[in-house]
Amino acid sequence: MMPNPTQSSDPKQRTALVTGGAGFIGSHLVDALVESGFAVRVVDNFATGRRENLNPAAELVEADIRVGNSLPACFAGVDCIFHLAALPRVPLSIEKPVETHLTNVLGTLNVLVSARQVGVRRVVYASSSSVYGEQQGLALREEMTPNPLSPYALQKLVGEEYSRLFHRLFGLETVVLRYFNVFGPGMSAGGPYATLVSAFLLARSEGRPLPIYGDGEQTRDFTSVRDVVSATMLAMDCKVADGRPINVGAGRAISVNRIAALIGGPIARFEPRPGEPRHTLADTSAAAQLLGWRPRVSVEQAIAELLQSQGR
Repeated sequence: MMPNPTQSSDPKQRTALVTGGAGFIGSHLVDALVESGFAVRVVDNFATGRRENLNPAAELVEADIRVGNSLPACFAGVDCIFHLAALPRVPLSIEKPVETHLTNVLGTLNVLVSARQVGVRRVVYASSSSVYGEQQGLALREEMTPNPLSPYALQKLVGEEYSRLFHRLFGLETVVLRYFNVFGPGMSAGGPYATLVSAFLLARSEGRPLPIYGDGEQTRDFTSVRDVVSATMLAMDCKVADGRPINVGAGRAISVNRIAALIGGPIARFEPRPGEPRHTLADTSAAAQLLGWRPRVSVEQAIAELLQSQGR
């Protein structure tokens, strides 16, 4: 039997659940929740997460969000679910659209269905800035019409729509956060889940040129995982929970070439990859208004910390 704690404003008496809590962003969120005094439960199947990321103070339930009937027991007694489990990255979704769909769409639907079934108060859904695709002008605002350019972007958009529908149809509190390019300690260093910053750091540590796809003048809104976690925790109790999307980004566009220069070392150029927008930049005014959140960590500071942690 899962514990069924009383839901209250006291964090010590509330249980927060993080799907994908052994992953990069999820494990940072779990650490912050534990530090704030919440009882924390992690649901993960370790498809992308790592056991060494797990906070020992969190309860682990090994389960797969693609298997819907396994989730109600996992969610019993939970006040808020942070749904971060996903198969991320655009290239992987282009290579394996069915596999990524099952996790990113069916898995999200299963989470929402089970959350409603057992009476979870709120679901915070981690979406992606990739839903914007190419837009006319920057910064990217939540009211812009989505223009997904890849299966991953479309899958995240479908998850957003399900989150809105579950609020409208069933009254489930849902908050949708559109994460921009998140980076920080614990990123996947290689393989299909590697981020740009982690790929650069790995190449540098191995004495290889930093791989740049295209001319490197494409820009991204690189956002520290510390800032992302602080915004995500605020979404647990913000007043507006009707499924509307909220950007979580640094509000600053930086070129890939600039990131390479900050990390240092020779570069190697490759053909551009499909499915990626040319530029991203978050308008964060909604996050300031609805969450009371502003980014605090600069790209330069965060990369300097990563290099220092590698002894560079």
